Amino acid sequence: MKMAQTQGSSTYRIDSIRTEPSVTAHLHDLGLRKGSEVIILQKNHQGGILLYQDNRIALDTSVMERIDVTPILQEKTITSLDQLVVGEEARITSIAAVGALRRRLMDMGLTKKVPLKVVKLAPLGDPIEIRIRGYELSMRKDEAAHILVEKEGV
Repeated sequence: MKMAQTQGSSTYRIDSIRTEPSVTAHLHDLGLRKGSEVIILQKNHQGGILLYQDNRIALDTSVMERIDVTPILQEKTITSLDQLVVGEEARITSIAAVGALRRRLMDMGLTKKVPLKVVKLAPLGDPIEIRIRGYELSMRKDEAAHILVEKEGV
């Protein structure tokens, strides 16, 4: 199946990349090649965001149409924190941010394997309030998008 036909929040293995040589070389520089396992975080009509080794990579739909993938079955659903709805519980799998933002998120108690629950969403969806380590924490959705979680009880 083509990467452009995939579902978000799922894991896939790259089978082939049939792009122009310069695009293929750039994808190889990013680590994307045959056999790589990627998580499709978000998709829309313009393209998608995928996760490869804790790095978020944005691809245009025209590139995604030329990458063949195979789904990999997983027991848990991995997604970004900003995609959860009120009442959902999850466990942090990784922080896909770098530098000061990564340190700030970790200083707030957002570290691997920590359980959390989405408590509230503002009327327009931003900010998001979660319960983690016994306290309530509010954060912007763009910050929450960098936190990868696996849903509990799925």
